[in-house]
Amino acid sequence: MKLELRGITKSFGALVANDHIDLVVESGEIHSLLGENGAGKSTLMNVLYGLYEPTAGEILIDDKPVMFAGPADAMAAGIGMVHQHFMLVPVFTVAENVALGGETTGFGGILNLDDTRRKIREISARFGFDVDPDALVDELPVGVQQRVEIIKALVRNAKILILDEPTAVLTPQETDELMDIMGQLKSNGTSIVFISHKLREVKAVSDTITVIRRGKVVGSADPGAATTELASMMVGRAVSLTLDKADAEPGEVTFKVSNLTVMNDAGQRLLNDISFSVADGEILAIAGVQGNGQTELTEAVLGLHKHIQGSIMLDGRELVGRSVRQVLDAGVGFVPEDRQDDGLVGEFSIAENLVLDLYTQEPYSRWGSMNRAVIAKNAKEKVAEFDVRTQSSQDAADTLSGGNQQKVVLARELSRPLKLFIASQPTRGVDVGSIEFLHKRIVAERDGGTPVIIVSTELDEVLELGDRIAVLYAGRLMGIVPGKSSRELLGLMMAGLPADEAQAQLDAPAAGSSGAGDVAPAGDTEGERS
Repeated sequence: MKLELRGITKSFGALVANDHIDLVVESGEIHSLLGENGAGKSTLMNVLYGLYEPTAGEILIDDKPVMFAGPADAMAAGIGMVHQHFMLVPVFTVAENVALGGETTGFGGILNLDDTRRKIREISARFGFDVDPDALVDELPVGVQQRVEIIKALVRNAKILILDEPTAVLTPQETDELMDIMGQLKSNGTSIVFISHKLREVKAVSDTITVIRRGKVVGSADPGAATTELASMMVGRAVSLTLDKADAEPGEVTFKVSNLTVMNDAGQRLLNDISFSVADGEILAIAGVQGNGQTELTEAVLGLHKHIQGSIMLDGRELVGRSVRQVLDAGVGFVPEDRQDDGLVGEFSIAENLVLDLYTQEPYSRWGSMNRAVIAKNAKEKVAEFDVRTQSSQDAADTLSGGNQQKVVLARELSRPLKLFIASQPTRGVDVGSIEFLHKRIVAERDGGTPVIIVSTELDEVLELGDRIAVLYAGRLMGIVPGKSSRELLGLMMAGLPADEAQAQLDAPAAGSSGAGDVAPAGDTEGERS
């Protein structure tokens, strides 16, 4: 089935999210839409799937114009979509989720899932999905849940499949399995629109690449194009994709977490007996699929959780039991994973956001009142130093792009002497050019002697920044490994194997192989420092 978009425009008031986009996806082709978060990729696919009505333009399937009043029309036309955030009901079985919206009933109005179960088994056998129709969705690994989403589309005879950032929640091994599945679907004649900002994956799987920047198509590329060329198309200028980072020279261990357990109000363990340390002048990168305890760990350090057992020591001082203000005053710089909700006050000016954790201190405050002149001078300096793109530092923070908002948060947190710097998802939603800048600033903080903790679900970022890498799974520490460890080793750990078992599994086919290097067992507090 051939898909064509002609002049698709989608506006939200004055914001033009898609600007006269032309796109052709041939039958049996994997066509990648490459662009940074906020470029307009997902908006375009929501138009295609009937979730948004286009402001202008038309959609053609097999050269015939079509109009969709909603997703049901798109599905009826042969279009399926797997959203970045799965649209599954966790307490339902696989069969119940697949049947949802197209249920059939038998005698007495009783739900009949026999036909749905049969179709699930047929599709699973054809593509090697290995999905049990009667399994509860919330008991399935994330990678299998994604297969359920694909099955939902295929059961409805989708000939064009949209995959919106499908690898965002997958381990490296699950990503490889998804790439294999995409190849099988292509061989079966299914057309795939693959939406991503990950250059390595796009190059590996695509037949054709279309690059979108700021709502417009800026060009097409062959999968064999250089990574730097694709990156330049995405951001509109030349960028460096490799971080020039010298080996760490760790000093004294000044931050130590011992037997840390965090519970919710119901007594459920969100973190389970975690122990590790970070030395001055090193970066500990914490890897794992989102939702395995990373958020709880950083929030526990900051003093945001009530139910904590164990110890968090910074420079000889216990942080457990201290307020957020006391933790910040102890020298902790913190970049939260959600900059809009937790890192900035959107309606405040950029200048005010740059002193959110300093405005009560001199020279930003005098005799109980904020010193506006000093705050304005500080903002002018930080805007220039961190290359924040704005008309004025008096503009509201929510008028900035995502990358510039992140620069404001980092500028604030790195503008005072720190004894510990924590950055959670430091480059989420940030363009390639800003990533380059932010990574350099984080490494510069390390090189200044500060212990640094980076939490990221982007494995490339973990490998780029980490001097050592800790992996969390289901609230437990799977181990700490050197920063130059293999993606395969980290992927196994992210799937729940302790470091020593993961390394043994990798070494098993080739006895005597050095693999990814020595690893520290799960729960080790130090690990090998590189």
